[in-house]
Amino acid sequence: MRRFYDLTLVLIVVALTVFGLVMIYSASSYTAQISEEFGNNSAYFMRRQGIIAAGGFVLMLFISKMDYHWLYRLAVPSYALSYVLMILVSIVGKDVNGKKRWLGVGPFSFQPAEWAKIALIIMLAAVITKLGGKINQWKTMGKVFLLALAIAAVVALNNLSTGIILAGIGFVVLFVACKVKWPFFAAGGLALGTLAAAGPIGTFLLNIHLLQPYQFRRIEAWLNPELDPEGKSFQVLQGLYAIGSGGLMGQGLGESIQKLGFLPESQNDMIFAIICEELGLFGAVAVIMLFLLMIYRFVMIANDAPDLFGALLVVGIMGHIAIQVILNIAVVTNTIPNTGITLPFISYGGTSVLFLMVEMGIVLSVSNQIKAVV
Repeated sequence: MRRFYDLTLVLIVVALTVFGLVMIYSASSYTAQISEEFGNNSAYFMRRQGIIAAGGFVLMLFISKMDYHWLYRLAVPSYALSYVLMILVSIVGKDVNGKKRWLGVGPFSFQPAEWAKIALIIMLAAVITKLGGKINQWKTMGKVFLLALAIAAVVALNNLSTGIILAGIGFVVLFVACKVKWPFFAAGGLALGTLAAAGPIGTFLLNIHLLQPYQFRRIEAWLNPELDPEGKSFQVLQGLYAIGSGGLMGQGLGESIQKLGFLPESQNDMIFAIICEELGLFGAVAVIMLFLLMIYRFVMIANDAPDLFGALLVVGIMGHIAIQVILNIAVVTNTIPNTGITLPFISYGGTSVLFLMVEMGIVLSVSNQIKAVV
């Protein structure tokens, strides 16, 4: 017997991260070079991302060699800390583009919402492991899901997209843990119905002040992007122009036109549009296949995990990444309203890539506890 270590997953993480650095440089070099704010340095964004990604990779390897069971004892404290951090960010958070999503001291800052994702995954895994077969009872199932909905609601006050992801993580973990599946399929159908009726529902929520005007404008831009091409629909249309001009093989790496001041946040939420423009359908499918391979490795590790706690940790992380990839691509292709979700490992964002590396370390830690016959 020997300990298993998923080197395939490590290679996928490296491939996605390196590819992300290349695309961040391609998407941001023009903006960074002409801006004094970034020191007229075309590699500004890539360098910052690269430093954090390298540090995160070392942290990933360190966590991967630890016994993941120590996380069980941190479930309640980490979950409680996520509430404290979200309250702090509402009071003393940095105001960026009119939204308070960052906590920081001096030049260092991070998004507490990213911490909430990991804290929720650990909490759900610990609670369901403790409950055992009781999780199949309706009352118990509802109480566990409230753990996800509660933190999702708090986060959604400042960051709706992350609130949706947190609720989605709870949905995925419970779907895997529970024997009864039909309520989850019914909830999925209800979500699709809500999306189909997003216009009237959005108007109603706006009138009762549960939806902010800027959020409703995103719904309008999604439903009718051509009505205001210079205003609320500008980013959506520019992203679609980028995707459409890429064709089968793309314009060539570094040859994007939309990144030259036309597509806002080209290195962040909309980087998939630049991938489509420069690398075409071939590049887009290659990226999607890498994520599918990553999810396949998650499934294999969860299936072979030595205990329920480890399996649920991997399932929660799998749900997080799968939901975020699907939502980002759906936003860029205007399949759903714009929600400001980054593409894991590829979009620019130091906090995001750091916590993603921590999650990968946890998955590798679970894989390292699997005993393989030689």
